[in-house]
Amino acid sequence: MAWSEFWVILVSCGITILACRVLPLFLLKGRELPDAAKRALNLIPPAAFAALVANDILNPGMFSQGLWPAGAVIVAAVVVIVVAIKSRSLLWSAISGVASYAILLAL
Repeated sequence: MAWSEFWVILVSCGITILACRVLPLFLLKGRELPDAAKRALNLIPPAAFAALVANDILNPGMFSQGLWPAGAVIVAAVVVIVVAIKSRSLLWSAISGVASYAILLAL
């Protein structure tokens, strides 16, 4: 790749990032969003996190080492979900997930 091509790609990426992240802030400044839009926007972070976590928990070769190593991950994830719903605390969710996974692997 030549330097001229690199700079074209870099500038194009920079403009795209600025347009997607900064432009909506300027266009929506001072405007009130409808309640449905606010509720939908509040679901984006949990959905993105769930997609990342689900990718690690559920993979095509998860049962290749047997039923229990894959089951331990799923049980630990269920523990995290229950703690997250009950406590609404990221700290307690992370602690319970790490602790439950460590205990389940020690069994």
